[in-house]
Amino acid sequence: MLLTALRTMTQEKMPTTTRLSMQGIRKTFGPTIALGHVDLEVLPGEVHALVGENGAGKSTLMKVLSGAHSADAGVMFLDGVPYQPRNPLHARAQGVGMIYQELSIAPHLTVEENIVLGMEPMLGPFVNRREMRNRAMEALAHFDHPDLQPNRLAGTLSVSAQQLIEIGRSLAMGCKLLVFDEPTSSLAQKDIERLFLLIDRLKAQGISIVYISHFLEEVKRLASRLTILRDGSAIATRDVASTSPEEIVSLMVGRDVNDLYPRSERMRGEPILEINQLAGKSKPQNASLTLHRGEVIGIAGLVGSGRTEFLRTLFGLDAVAAGEVKISNVISSNNSPAARWKQGIGMLSENRKEEGLALGLSIADNITLSSLDRLGRLGYVSPAEMKSRSARWIEKLGIKCQGPQQRIGALSGGNQQKAALARLLEHDVDVLLLDEPTRGIDIAAKARLYEAIDEIVADPVRPRSVIVISSYLPELFGICDRIAVMSRGVLTEAMPVHEITAEDVMRVATGKSDTLTHFSSL
Repeated sequence: MLLTALRTMTQEKMPTTTRLSMQGIRKTFGPTIALGHVDLEVLPGEVHALVGENGAGKSTLMKVLSGAHSADAGVMFLDGVPYQPRNPLHARAQGVGMIYQELSIAPHLTVEENIVLGMEPMLGPFVNRREMRNRAMEALAHFDHPDLQPNRLAGTLSVSAQQLIEIGRSLAMGCKLLVFDEPTSSLAQKDIERLFLLIDRLKAQGISIVYISHFLEEVKRLASRLTILRDGSAIATRDVASTSPEEIVSLMVGRDVNDLYPRSERMRGEPILEINQLAGKSKPQNASLTLHRGEVIGIAGLVGSGRTEFLRTLFGLDAVAAGEVKISNVISSNNSPAARWKQGIGMLSENRKEEGLALGLSIADNITLSSLDRLGRLGYVSPAEMKSRSARWIEKLGIKCQGPQQRIGALSGGNQQKAALARLLEHDVDVLLLDEPTRGIDIAAKARLYEAIDEIVADPVRPRSVIVISSYLPELFGICDRIAVMSRGVLTEAMPVHEITAEDVMRVATGKSDTLTHFSSL
């Protein structure tokens, strides 16, 4: 009776104009404080962004919201009613749905079976197939996607279509609050635009959205307010329209960030890598490029254009069908990764978890993995030397960890990426091939990687050179000296960044032009 009375009193104090209220949320894991004291308020029909560095507490807060974790302290209200989910399915039943970055689709089930998964309508001991189809069709009506047929196997669909199944599952259960956790990380540009239009429609229907993203332009496009987390605490809530990206980043990292893209004075030297009409078995079809010492060249293009295949072929991971590669004016006849390492070329894959890192090994193991022959004599590796060398890069790149012996799989994505870059630098390469080096990492980690790239390229004693692939055009224009565009397997001439615009790049990437030239200059 007393508990009921207290709940009634608390409910009466909560304004019903608030869709979600999280007050004083605290969560610890042993001695680690994941969430100190977090308040979050989301209004009906609002897109509210949640931003912060990796490890700031965003995922933990959302797991508390979704019922995956229980809070140690604090209270939550949904539409003014006390809300305390026992598990994610219970949270969905009460109106809160999670759309995770890693999709939870059952690929062997159909679209309609995935949509009602865990809440199948029953007719006695059997699934009510007619009701299942009706619920699925009602959810799918939100999307207008031709591939989303109820009886199609989910595993045969694209990532963007599978993501819509996840959203449809929450809508079918009547969710009024959806959490999107880095939803665009694996989507092509056209699918990103479709997602944004869908979020606009959901917002217009009064559904509230919590949107987690490392991309501030997405936050600016979608959200009206944002809450910034740092070290497990809610630092500030701001109106998006009146808050600059610089202020957001400063609040995230706890210090002033004057320039996200540092650019020291660079002295362009002699050609260090010359690529002439390089072709692989399928892609690239024709790629020519000259990279000079002390410069950064960016490769832009749409997903599937052949950018990754270009770097893989250049590094020897994929077979060369035609063309020529010169390294320091010497034609390279041996096209293999081992040869490229010896020739001073290192590559960082976009898929760091499967191709870039040994997640079960330590940070020290990963940083020194390609240069073990330098860590001892007569085939023996000195553990002290391995620890010393890796500790130097941990300090230089600001890798947040417990020490060189910590398992690298326990680090955040941004710190894993720094360690992967450290391996190239420890190997002492002259040319770094970086494929989407900042994908999936937070803004502060990106800023440190940009600084690291600028430092090694502008080094007055021994400047390195970089070829970088990125789907984020502001990044390419911010860190690169020249940009080339890959379209349908063909690479354009690299042009200085000050002579072209993002519109010029997209014109070539989408096939509307064959030449990367600023039209207004013609």
